[in-house]
Amino acid sequence: MNSPVEKELLSTLTRLAETVQAMPTANPKPSLLPIFTRLDELTHQLPRDADPTLLHYLHKKSYEKARLFLQGRDAENHAGNCRHVN
Repeated sequence: MNSPVEKELLSTLTRLAETVQAMPTANPKPSLLPIFTRLDELTHQLPRDADPTLLHYLHKKSYEKARLFLQGRDAENHAGNCRHVN
């Protein structure tokens, strides 16, 4: 992970994971829409030559897989329905 966009993606993906984890006890429930909107914006800012695995995860909305990938933990990802795992 080198680019500023990738760093912001990781930060936003981490915030999403933390927000979802806190939802069962949160009152009122937070809106995830702003986080999803920001993730879409950041995805569109990635260069066309960005890592294809990262792009795949983001386009399929596999945000946990994208977070693990950006953390250098892609080996922890399991094959999804599309069977896309290295």
